[in-house]
Order: sequence, then structure tokens, then C-alpha cells
Amino acid sequence: MTKSKLKELTLFARELAVGAGGILRRGFNKSLKVQYKGRIDPVTEYDIKAEKHIVGKIVRRYSQHSILTEEGSGVGNDSEYCWVIDPLDGTVNFAHGFPVYCVSIALQYRGESVIGAVYDPERTELFWAAKEGKAYLNGRSIAVSSQDRLERALLATGFAYDIGTAKKNNLGLFCRMAKRAQGIRRPGSAAIDLCWLACGRIDGFWELKLHPWDTAAAKVIVQSAGGRISRITGEKYSIFDKDILASNGKIHRAMQKVLEGKN
Repeated sequence: MTKSKLKELTLFARELAVGAGGILRRGFNKSLKVQYKGRIDPVTEYDIKAEKHIVGKIVRRYSQHSILTEEGSGVGNDSEYCWVIDPLDGTVNFAHGFPVYCVSIALQYRGESVIGAVYDPERTELFWAAKEGKAYLNGRSIAVSSQDRLERALLATGFAYDIGTAKKNNLGLFCRMAKRAQGIRRPGSAAIDLCWLACGRIDGFWELKLHPWDTAAAKVIVQSAGGRISRITGEKYSIFDKDILASNGKIHRAMQKVLEGKN
């Protein structure tokens, strides 16, 4: 992909994220129609509205591109380009009027995430990055923190929707890490957690049972901000893997040891 093409697509991703974010903001704290895909896994009409907005614009401008979406309105094409979209990351928060949610848009080129844009409508914060470039927040370059002590680190994590029924969940890892880190937060949006890692607000993040659209965009942003991402075992991370460990790099190994029960 040429640099000019990468720039064009990055601008487009940013426009998509902000446009969909405006739709969400207009629906926030309003009376919502909420349906459930599982016991505690909701979807609102604004998930659908935001996704239709994004998909419609991609199809009109780049009709040959593939699209992978959370709510299932994606497009399958035999293309080198694939958009990976979460129109509303943090639906439970959104449905309850809790102001932590975002739009997450990534572009994969030949199987690799090369562009990420995450927009937080409540704070009007747009995070973005493109491969081999810097990471940005509202036009200002950002970088991960320099904290190198786990006991002084602020971390974030989350819990899968099957937490009440699955034998394998994050509760044991949370308890283990809570004894070692300075603090752990659970904002409820993996994309926002990762972007806050990228700009130094937190120092590390881990989670289980994620989906491609949860991390595809923020992965680019974290790595462009100087952060490190792997699986909990330390193996190379793919957005199709079910567990993730992300950090500023300096506390990565310490977090890994705790999560693996080696420390």
C-alpha cells in the first residue's frame, strides 16, 4: 500500500468513527430498545444505527472491500482490505447511561491491522494511528507510560458475558493481580482501556474471550504509542486470539508472571 493510500484510508477511518460517534451521542441517556444476544449480552438500536452508518459509507466508497462487524451487517469480498468494526464498544454501559463507550474501526491489509481509529463521544476524544507512524489523540502525539514497577502500576481489565456460567473466567486472574498492582479498573470497553494505555492513563491491560472487533483498532494505536501486546503466555497476539496482555512494555513480563501464576 502506498503512503498516499494509507493517508487517504486513515482520514476516512477517522471520519467514520466520529460520524458514528455522533449517532451514539445523540442516543445516549435516551429511552432505548434493548434486545439480548445472550443472558447479559445486550444490543440497542444505536448499535445497529451506528453500524449501518459505517457500513453504508464503506460500501459506497470502497465497494470491493470486505467488512467484519459485531452486529453482523458485514460484507464478504475476496479483497486485500478488510474493515473490522465495533459500532458500539461498551453497550452495557451505554444502555445504563454510564458514560464509557466508543466506536472502534480498524482496517486490515493482507491480514494485518494497519489503521486504527477509536472515538469516545463523551469526551470527544479521537485516538488514531497508522502502521509505522505515531499514535495520536485529537491531533497530539501520545505515548505509553514509563512506569516500571507493577506495585505502582494502574491496570485495567474486563469480564466476558459468560462470567456467571463459564468455568474459565477472569475472576481468579483479577484476584491474583489485585494483590500485586497498585490498582485495577474495569471501565467496560476494551477499546477504551487500550487507548488509555496508549496515552499513559493506565500502565497495563489484560482480558479473556475477546473478539476481533474489540482490539483490532486499538492494537495499532497501542503499538504505535510504544506499547507491547502479546498473548498472556507471551506468544504473538492476533486479533482472532481469545486472550490479550498489553502494557507499556516495562511491566509486561511482571504482569505475565502474575497471570501465569509464576509470581
